[in-house]
Amino acid sequence: MLTGGRLACPDGVLDDGWLSVSGGRIAELGTGAPPEGRQVDVRGALVVPGFVDTHCHGGGGASFSTTDPAEAARAIAAHRRHGTTTMLASLVSDPIGVLTDQLAALSELVEDGELAGVHLEGPFIAQARCGAHDPAALREPDTSAVDSLLDASRGHVRMVTLAPELTGGIKAVRQLTESGVIAAIGHTDGTEEQVRPAVDAGATVATHLFNGMRPLHHREPGPVGVLLDDERVTVELICDLVHVHPTVLRLAARHAGQDRTVLVTDAMSATDAADGTYTLGRLAVDVRDGVATLAGNGALAGSTLTMDAAFRNLVHGAGLSVTDAVRATASRPAELLGIADRTGRLCRGLQADLVLLGDDLCPMGVLRRGEWVTRSDH
Repeated sequence: MLTGGRLACPDGVLDDGWLSVSGGRIAELGTGAPPEGRQVDVRGALVVPGFVDTHCHGGGGASFSTTDPAEAARAIAAHRRHGTTTMLASLVSDPIGVLTDQLAALSELVEDGELAGVHLEGPFIAQARCGAHDPAALREPDTSAVDSLLDASRGHVRMVTLAPELTGGIKAVRQLTESGVIAAIGHTDGTEEQVRPAVDAGATVATHLFNGMRPLHHREPGPVGVLLDDERVTVELICDLVHVHPTVLRLAARHAGQDRTVLVTDAMSATDAADGTYTLGRLAVDVRDGVATLAGNGALAGSTLTMDAAFRNLVHGAGLSVTDAVRATASRPAELLGIADRTGRLCRGLQADLVLLGDDLCPMGVLRRGEWVTRSDH
């Protein structure tokens, strides 16, 4: 029984709240005097749903671009300590054979309940906007290549990012959608005329809006204009205040609204680890003062962001509300993944995936499925 907290419920924050956990689920919650039970006084902490990250490449010095499930598990543990109780493992572009081996390893963790699925960020992306992806690994999205990847994952690929202007791009969007996989638009140099048909074909996510795509122009809105303005599209935002300026974050989040905004980390292996030299896929990355850039050209190479920091940045840096932050870090991404009946909100019967935040919005404790991951007594 957690008592003395502020509960970030779907309809607003409940002061002087209590929440009981039983069998790994939220049993009851309310305000005022709690019922009988073993009580843990959370001392005014803000209790929010466990974070749901739909775009993450690694952390704790470990990468998801691996065939070793133990390495991937270290990355999961690093983010879990920061409140991410549900996540997709994201893979950068690699040859199809390499990706199929990585998918086989990650699928074990999905089947063990450690991951919610896998996100393929490539290899079907544009050379001109490949960012920190190996240009040699990029290819067009032909039917057989898409099928090979989906088959290798044993049904656990949940999202694929592609550039719709590539030959076969629109067909691939339809193929993914018909297979129950989220088609995301990203790393694209497409014009409005090339991107809009992909949304019409079923694409529903903008991969880290603004980053890795043709920029917005007042005479050619490009992918940013199409994806931000279309009510059918959920937009990812990397909220580290490096990838996107706070003012732009605020503009995008306010325009997309609570039902279309999702914060992601796009974190790489250096997250929750020391500065130094790392790899993202096959490319060398320098991390200085927490900013990851390609060793070759200085381009941003993912982030070292954690979801608790993204939460703080949206509130303190971009000036949005706690309710907005809860929606963007938990309930909306859970809806996107089709798991809102299990997690993402403080509601009776859902998994007890919880983060306790102090006055500074830093974690004081994390529970996943009713078990403490971390807990501070201060």
